[in-house]
Amino acid sequence: MDAQREQIPLLTPYKMGNFQLSHRIVLAPMTRFRSYNSFPQSHAILYYSQRTTNGGFLIAEATVISRAAQGFKDTPGIWSKEHIDAWKPVVEAVHAKGGVFFCQLWHPGRASVQSFESNIDHPPVSSTDRPCSPFIDTDTGQVLLEYSPPRRLTPEEIILIVNDFRVAARNAMEAGFDGVEIHGANGYLIDQFLKDQVNDRSDEYGGSLENRCKFAFKVVETVANEIGADRVGIRLSPFSNHMDAGDSDPEALGLYMAKSLNKYGILYCHMIESRAEATEDETDQWSDSLVPMKQAFNGTFIAAGGYMRENGNDAIAQERADLIGYGRLFLANPDLLKRFELDAPVNKYRRDTFYIGDPVVGYTDYPFLNDDQ
Repeated sequence: MDAQREQIPLLTPYKMGNFQLSHRIVLAPMTRFRSYNSFPQSHAILYYSQRTTNGGFLIAEATVISRAAQGFKDTPGIWSKEHIDAWKPVVEAVHAKGGVFFCQLWHPGRASVQSFESNIDHPPVSSTDRPCSPFIDTDTGQVLLEYSPPRRLTPEEIILIVNDFRVAARNAMEAGFDGVEIHGANGYLIDQFLKDQVNDRSDEYGGSLENRCKFAFKVVETVANEIGADRVGIRLSPFSNHMDAGDSDPEALGLYMAKSLNKYGILYCHMIESRAEATEDETDQWSDSLVPMKQAFNGTFIAAGGYMRENGNDAIAQERADLIGYGRLFLANPDLLKRFELDAPVNKYRRDTFYIGDPVVGYTDYPFLNDDQ
């Protein structure tokens, strides 16, 4: 079987900085809304453990850096000792099976629902004071979430949020995580500064490409100084229009970020393909979009966004990425590594259970290959 694995690019070993990985398949971060009152629960131990393999790399779901940044109910936090203690058994379960586990640090910015304790009556913050369009179910057209109008951050407040990222990174290390991924993608706060269709500032954090990237680099530098650059990654989505966060020149944005990140010597850059909204019917027509960024970045490059087995293997074999992030496919197939190894059929994900908050359904109940059907 080892010889067979060597013929499958996704199953070849890879050295990511100081971490020796046994394969190239990464559990991408996915919000699941099952951390009641912001605390990871015991069912998260099973969820992450199910998807852990010896030498596998997992990135935890988006984790809120401060109480003020809690934009959604039942998403996990990492801002207090109680959160550190709640995460510890989850991290220990991943480590017990030989996994490498990073915590994704998140501030949603204006993409926040401020209708629950403790942020009720406090507007969300952003690079702008323009609100985000409602979140609509693409299948039904139903409005799922309405976002509150944001308040534009002052330069002094931006520095305070940079410090919140620093404290959250330190807390993640105390919880036992191997490192952190800074969430700079998908229309959340950092992305709201990066993208010129959101950022309408005229100060040092707005206008030029260099100015719009300044906040992201302050976060990267501060977090890297706190816990070590060799334990820091960042996720970016230059091509995405999610949460109204589009850019007039995404190629230039992605390339500038990839090149500039080299200054900080961070471990990896995790970028989302230009067709990240692709579903089961992905093709390779869009798989070259990240190549210039991969070539520009000196560290490990992770590509994500609608990958399946075949085009994931192609991306590794053709050196278009070092690792491939799998989200919904990994969610629905906790034994994804084994299925890829055997080229076995995969479970289809159940979209209607993504965010229902149930501790089992759509969370830990997806079948393994060896389960009795």
